[in-house]
Amino acid sequence: MIKNKLLGFGIISLLLIGCKAPVNIANIHTEKNIYITSDLTEDKEMAAIIQPYKHELEGKMNTKISHTNTELNKSGDNSNLGNLLADYTFEGADEWAKKNNIPAIDAAVINIGGIRTIIPKGDIVTKQIYEVMPFENEIVIIKMNGKDVEGLFDYYLKTQKNNPVSHLVIETDQNSITRKLINGQPVDYNKTYYIATSDYLATGGDNMFFFGKGEVIPTGIKMRDLFLEKFRQNPEISAPDDVRLIFKNKKVQE
Repeated sequence: MIKNKLLGFGIISLLLIGCKAPVNIANIHTEKNIYITSDLTEDKEMAAIIQPYKHELEGKMNTKISHTNTELNKSGDNSNLGNLLADYTFEGADEWAKKNNIPAIDAAVINIGGIRTIIPKGDIVTKQIYEVMPFENEIVIIKMNGKDVEGLFDYYLKTQKNNPVSHLVIETDQNSITRKLINGQPVDYNKTYYIATSDYLATGGDNMFFFGKGEVIPTGIKMRDLFLEKFRQNPEISAPDDVRLIFKNKKVQE
């Protein structure tokens, strides 16, 4: 009797399942991909809307802001463009520090990899600064004690890399540092130093982990904005030609 009941329930269940409305599957429409090529027809309405803004942007990007009688490049251990931008970083940070009750800036360090191209001899226009510095890096100030600043000099001894500096002299020979000056003075272990750099380097970029021992003071100043302003302030660029990095018997870098 029980078996018959179970069999009956089984048959009823199958009938109920069979009577259910079929599951609706959403209709899937395939669309043709549109490839952006020179053959793509221009949307005239959209082009008309964009055109005024395009002209305005091109006008701003092609505005002359300065002039240089020599090519500004990033070649060598003391590149004129690298040193110039390091000096601008120093000056911008120092101006900010004075306005915000921070002690005077002692030095500045930037990375050569952040400088993406050269500035040819002649007029300098706005878009060239965007090409030189396409990143949104911010200038920060690192507060460090004298002993921890030794990490900066050790970094240059180890890497012999041409990362530009300002108000620093670093001389190495073989496996030792033969000269190290901050603002023309030997390192003082009892002094607190304020070094301007980028937020990228402050967080260990380019293996500059020594900055991690210091206190980061943000300025809110974008490096590119500062460089634009500095070029505008200097209608004729005087490229620095002093020697700051001296790597004697430098190893060949691949």
